[in-house]
Amino acid sequence: MSDVDSFIDEVTEEVRRDRLFLLLRRWGWVGVLVVVLIVGGAAFNEVRKSRATSQAQDLGDSILTALAQNQSEDRAASLAAVETQSPGGDAVLNMLLSASQSEAGSEQDAVASLNAIASQGDLPEIYRAIAAFKALLLQSDTLPAADRRLQFEALAAPGAPLRLLAEEQLALIDVSEGNIDAAITRLQALRQDAEVSVDQQQRAAQLIVALGGEPEPLIARQG
Repeated sequence: MSDVDSFIDEVTEEVRRDRLFLLLRRWGWVGVLVVVLIVGGAAFNEVRKSRATSQAQDLGDSILTALAQNQSEDRAASLAAVETQSPGGDAVLNMLLSASQSEAGSEQDAVASLNAIASQGDLPEIYRAIAAFKALLLQSDTLPAADRRLQFEALAAPGAPLRLLAEEQLALIDVSEGNIDAAITRLQALRQDAEVSVDQQQRAAQLIVALGGEPEPLIARQG
């Protein structure tokens, strides 16, 4: 019986090997494909990271070269010639470009560069808000107060990142239009805001006094 059992075991093992061989012949390519995909995906990610790093380095070198120009006009021209490959790089470049254009006296070009950032929908809101805010400041002498008010009110919407800074500018517009009471009311509310900084509180208080008002006592904050 032992010889029979041994023979059966050998036959069974042979059948298993034959089946395994057939399975490998039929489906072995799947395993090879999985390995290729894993290795290929890892290689692609490394190439992509390397390319992004190289592009960032090239952009940084180009910007530094442009900023090394002594004259603001030359810096603006050099920055305008720099090419970017990402939304973030484009925003950084336009921010620096607007500063050089403003220094060179090209206010309209500076505003255009900032508005290009403000309208770039794939950027985080904070960058777009900063660009829009700076563009409005550059137009304080050229853009009608009513238009500036509308845009600052949009920046002062609840939850907006530059809400309190926009409220300050709205108070200044109130003053320019002769609405002193409205300006004081706005500044008083600004000083009581839970998110206001100490510097903003002090600026608001100084402006209230300059306008003939008296800063209201600050409400104690809990927590």
